Amino acid sequence: MDLNLPRAGVDPVVRETRTIYRSLLGGGFADLRRMPSEVIFDEPKCTVHHYEPTADPDPDALPVLLIPPMAATPVCFDLRRGCSMVEFLLDTGRPTYLVDYGDISTLRDQDLGLEFWIDTVLPDAIASVLADSGASGVHLVGWCLGGILEMFTAAAHPDLPIVSVTSVASPFDFGQVKVLGPVRIMEDLTNGVLTTGLVRVLGGIPGRLNGLIYRWLDPVKQIKKPLLQLQSRDDPDTLAQIEAVDVLMDTMEAYPGRSISQIYHSLIRTNRFSEGRLVLKGGRVVELGEVTVPVMAIAGTGDLFFAPPASAHHVATLLTKSPSVRLETAPGGHLGVLSGRSARDTTWRYVEEFLADHDVA
Repeated sequence: MDLNLPRAGVDPVVRETRTIYRSLLGGGFADLRRMPSEVIFDEPKCTVHHYEPTADPDPDALPVLLIPPMAATPVCFDLRRGCSMVEFLLDTGRPTYLVDYGDISTLRDQDLGLEFWIDTVLPDAIASVLADSGASGVHLVGWCLGGILEMFTAAAHPDLPIVSVTSVASPFDFGQVKVLGPVRIMEDLTNGVLTTGLVRVLGGIPGRLNGLIYRWLDPVKQIKKPLLQLQSRDDPDTLAQIEAVDVLMDTMEAYPGRSISQIYHSLIRTNRFSEGRLVLKGGRVVELGEVTVPVMAIAGTGDLFFAPPASAHHVATLLTKSPSVRLETAPGGHLGVLSGRSARDTTWRYVEEFLADHDVA
């Protein structure tokens, strides 16, 4: 009996068998090694990492501080090799830092409000970057809520040596987020009691629940995911991206109770946030009209559930004292615009161009 099968018929079987093996037992497809870094500052909810250079430093490049939202781990900026904003910035010779909030507990940290991040965490992180680098100023780049926090930090503390602020997929007008329409109707009918009561009971939103919410805000995508994996069995890069995103979702942290209450009432229920005003503890009001540095806002063309372009670009109408505001769009959804496979040629290049344009400041 002749067992010499045609090679053209064997190769697909070998590839698919290898795909199944690597997915289930062989360590997956994504290179999840994090870019090496050292800790230069370590206080509660504020651990600052300085990434090791991968190229000769650019003597004219000021340091950049990457700011994640409080529910996401630093993985969002360093998703996987090849899809890492950190890796890209280092390869350009720019000193790169990141602030990590560490473990956030709905029990221990439920009383932490947004003012804690705006008045303590980010100012401390900025000071540590300046002390470590010896630079005269620092650029800020934030994703999602990180972009909102950095923007209000710049408004609340004009004395900080912030050179520029870049927000990626940060919503500034939740009225443009159509999926939240039914939520507002329900909250108006219950006078906000339902959500407020739930947050008080839970002490915030647990990390595992955050991951589920993020995944299932786009139910069609989740339902199609197994089919996409099957169709991509000959495309290791697609499988690697899916795997890396799953790792990020599985490591989501919690939103503290006070912070999520402030976010909910200002952004979702009343949308007063669209006026550029944030009410903090004690009735203190911070206004985006006080931002006096150059700003860039990048939106994802496929970000329909968190920060559609109209919502992200709304910030331009609020920055009345900023010397310049640059608005950009790039392919991808809420995470894809930051760490998707097309970000290298769009979002990351916009960021590096914008930082370089303002290094002289």
